Amino acid sequence: MMTSETHDVGGREISDPGCQNMVGYETIIDASGICTVTLEVAARHLNRHGILHGGMVATVMDVACGNTAAQYFDPDGRAALVTVALNLSYIASTKIGRVAATARATGGGKSTAHVLGELHDADGRLLATATAIFRRINPR
Repeated sequence: MMTSETHDVGGREISDPGCQNMVGYETIIDASGICTVTLEVAARHLNRHGILHGGMVATVMDVACGNTAAQYFDPDGRAALVTVALNLSYIASTKIGRVAATARATGGGKSTAHVLGELHDADGRLLATATAIFRRINPR
């Protein structure tokens, strides 16, 4: 179950005891509905070439885009949804250090949201972009 609390940067922190604990990212949603997911890239996040694993990029981008889509449907971000499509473009690689994924909703309807995302390193260098589609669902 997702919980939220106030965060010192004026946003709402999202906590997820599953994947978030395993990977180690932090998720903040600001008042305008933009989600930022930060990850302190450590050795455990690297591939055999010593760079950030593409699966880790996909994970933080999916989290940023998905939480933004949840905000699109419900200002409290409690909408249940699934990823329909997540298209990534890997622009540059990075090693150990901080990365941040941000996303913003670009449109949608009653049950579908379209989202754009970007991943940057601590120097502001663009590492990846995403286009995503999410569908609102009724949880079982």
